[in-house]
Amino acid sequence: MISRLEGLDYAAIGIYIALMAVIGVYVGVFVKDIGAYFKGGSAIPWVMSTVSNFMGLFSTFVFVAYAGIAYEHGLISITVFWATVPACILGGLLLAGRWRRTGHTSPMEFLEERYNLSVRQLFTWIGMVMRFLDNMIRLYAIGVFITVVTPLSLGWSIVLSGIIVTVFNIIGGVWSVVVMSTVQFFILLLATFILVPLSLDAVGGLSALSEKLPEHMTWFNGPKGSFIWLFAYYVMILIKYNENWTFIQKFYCVRDEKAARNVGVWTGIMFLVFTPLFILPAVTAQLLTPGLPDPEMAYVAVSKLLLPAGIMGILFSSMFAATMSSLNAEYNIMSAVLTTDVYKRLINPAASEKKLLWVARFATTAIGAVMILGAIYVEFFGGAFEANKLFTGIVAIPLGIPFIFGIVCKRPNVWAAYSTIVIGILVGIVFNALPSISWEWATLSEIAVCIVCYFVPAYLLPRKKEKENPAAEQFFKRLQTPIREENKPVITGEYKRALIALFSLSIVIAGGLFIGMSIPSLHLYSGKLSFFAGCFCLLCACGMWLYFRKKK
Repeated sequence: MISRLEGLDYAAIGIYIALMAVIGVYVGVFVKDIGAYFKGGSAIPWVMSTVSNFMGLFSTFVFVAYAGIAYEHGLISITVFWATVPACILGGLLLAGRWRRTGHTSPMEFLEERYNLSVRQLFTWIGMVMRFLDNMIRLYAIGVFITVVTPLSLGWSIVLSGIIVTVFNIIGGVWSVVVMSTVQFFILLLATFILVPLSLDAVGGLSALSEKLPEHMTWFNGPKGSFIWLFAYYVMILIKYNENWTFIQKFYCVRDEKAARNVGVWTGIMFLVFTPLFILPAVTAQLLTPGLPDPEMAYVAVSKLLLPAGIMGILFSSMFAATMSSLNAEYNIMSAVLTTDVYKRLINPAASEKKLLWVARFATTAIGAVMILGAIYVEFFGGAFEANKLFTGIVAIPLGIPFIFGIVCKRPNVWAAYSTIVIGILVGIVFNALPSISWEWATLSEIAVCIVCYFVPAYLLPRKKEKENPAAEQFFKRLQTPIREENKPVITGEYKRALIALFSLSIVIAGGLFIGMSIPSLHLYSGKLSFFAGCFCLLCACGMWLYFRKKK
């Protein structure tokens, strides 16, 4: 039985939520138009956009699903999670600059120029259904996580989490998402740096872990360690990430093509470096908390075992914040699609910036409400989680091929996109329904069929004379044209000073939180680590303030 949070833990959580609320309100003051709400006026520094991108692709699933794999099979969970690395780096190197040159607000906009309006709408509605299903499961997972360590029911856990995520998003848009993600990453990293040495120390170090669990310390242990399974998974993630709306949105948010490429590449590097840190405590859980009824509770079990009150509250807050960052990014891009691709494109093309901003905030509220209602009923769906996973796998690949290659290859036309989607989805359903075909072969076969449907008619079959698409011609011409220096946005001095003050204050509060919560447990190793983490925060805040004062 995992013990529940204590009074100091709730105090830490309350301070943490208050800090995030201050950030949201403070940043929201600067949001004046729809461009700032959805892409930060394309003036967000690439380092902040990278951290936000990393956190947006992160969630409680890392501490639940991947922790469960780590508990049962060890380091293979890191091998599996590292599928994100080539996906991000290749996306940054090959696609990021092109996405930035489109100048769009949502990824759906390019589909109308590249193909036509009906393709754009097809992608929009299928994509929205996928995003709703996926994020309902995320919100449900956060609720389950909260119920393990608090007396709250699942329903109230979901409602409170959903309200917090929605309100923060309504206030500040993408700037709020980016700034909060950056602060949350810093706190999560420090909390993890406390738990990793504690868990290793508790099992006697890495060498002792290797001796006691030798099979867990190999990179290819368990059923997910086979080459064909990993190959299929890595290719699927490569496609899914590079059609991911939130991933693409971060390329719009920065100043130019170089900054966009940096976002993709450095997001991949962050996954490469930090994944082992986040997963390792769950590997040690096999020794520290053997016989867990649910392997997915490995991370929270180790945390409650090793961390004293207060410090556990900080870690819990940072883990909750990881999913909040992910959902914040998802809510923002879904609102962008509803505002620009549905309301502005189909209902009111002449809408003013002020009206679009109100529509965006209303759309975010509606998304949040639907997510909460859907997440509450997920537990009654029985196999909803597996059904959602299967649905996403079947649909994401047929959507991803024309989406990704459509921004690179000019020749495939509207019918190539339609046939890829329709035939790909049908093949995916059939292959996954046949018990004689394994998941990996069904996935690879579906990818092969989609590639054939998209490219063979365009490059190998005789082409009939087609009517020229002027919009597509202009689109590809724009992709080949570097952004002119005078068209690259710049953050104003007022905004820079506001950001510096906000980050400095946030890190000071985080430092005070670490130090304050460490005082009752200073006699323990965990208390000392928390105290030093707090001192490090204060030093970082002072260093940041002094550095930028000299730059003025």
